[in-house]
Amino acid sequence: MWQPDGWGWRARIGVLTPHADIGPEAELRAMAPDGVSIHAARIPLGVYAAGGKMDQTIGDDPVRTFADPPHVDDAAELLAAAPLHAIVYGFTSSSYVRGAADDAVLKNRLETRTRGIPVIIPCAAAALALASLGVTKLALINPPWFSVELSQKGAGYFQGKGFEVVHHGPAGLPSDQTSAPSIPASSMSGSAPIHLRTLKLSSLAATAFAALALSRLWKKTLRGRC
Repeated sequence: MWQPDGWGWRARIGVLTPHADIGPEAELRAMAPDGVSIHAARIPLGVYAAGGKMDQTIGDDPVRTFADPPHVDDAAELLAAAPLHAIVYGFTSSSYVRGAADDAVLKNRLETRTRGIPVIIPCAAAALALASLGVTKLALINPPWFSVELSQKGAGYFQGKGFEVVHHGPAGLPSDQTSAPSIPASSMSGSAPIHLRTLKLSSLAATAFAALALSRLWKKTLRGRC
């Protein structure tokens, strides 16, 4: 019997991810429609020990330097050698630290290396996608290894984009990524029950933002290729 082989016959999406973080590619793959494949390139992030272990909170300096050349630029160029339709920069926190103006600089810089393949910066793309949906208020629940100060910078980022941030903060869960923490099945008050199998918290903020922005690309691509 024929089985899907994982080939991205509708669209192929690249993702630039920290070297020991398996979250962005796994979560994007879980959310991708049939026929959309995810392909990762890894960039050094100086907060990891062997096996993906890291400090309970990440500092601003490694977050900031993650977006500096040459590693991310070289990874983008290598990833763009594949026949991809778009590349996601799978890292939210550098936008929080470096700011919205630097997002535009980073996007332009990486796209000079990708030979015409568009690069999606999660926070900038999320702001555009949310605005297109008429969203005006946000609640930011960041990974547990985001400090309170980093979370505050994230709120400032979206406030600068014109959104009202009604809540922000790191999730109150264990910070050890190697233990794969999860939120048990639950329901939401005032609506029909929503049952969740599990929701792993790795780079969920970055992945969710990228997926929201990519949804418009996927829909466009699927309409053109179905």
